[in-house]
Amino acid sequence: MQEIKEYVHTVQYYETDKMGITHHSNYIRWMEEARVDFLAQIGWDYAKLEKLGIFSPVVGITCEFRHPTTFADRIAIRASVSEFRNVSMAFAYEMRKEDGTVVFTAVSQHAFLTADGRPARIRRDHPDVFEAFSRLAAPETE
Repeated sequence: MQEIKEYVHTVQYYETDKMGITHHSNYIRWMEEARVDFLAQIGWDYAKLEKLGIFSPVVGITCEFRHPTTFADRIAIRASVSEFRNVSMAFAYEMRKEDGTVVFTAVSQHAFLTADGRPARIRRDHPDVFEAFSRLAAPETE
């Protein structure tokens, strides 16, 4: 199995609120940054998928804020495929400070769509993509 490096984000001053705490909306952005990095590391970045006609909008997010972050904190983000189906996928995220404190956990749900907005059938139309994502998720489901 390919080793995926964690994505690291440094909290910027503009990402904090008047109390000096990172505004909650930024964690969703960091999830996307980590997901884009993850897909690039496995060789299936968004540009490549979209060139094949595969689009994967976010259709749901669940998250838990566990500990605040502040300006200049370095946040390590571990992204992984938690579920993969022929027409959808879920990513799990864990964000930690340098001292190991878990600050945020989340799951994002994604559909696979074609350019015209119809469900993409990954197994049938893109078996190489199906194989790559299947290896990352456990257990494999249809």
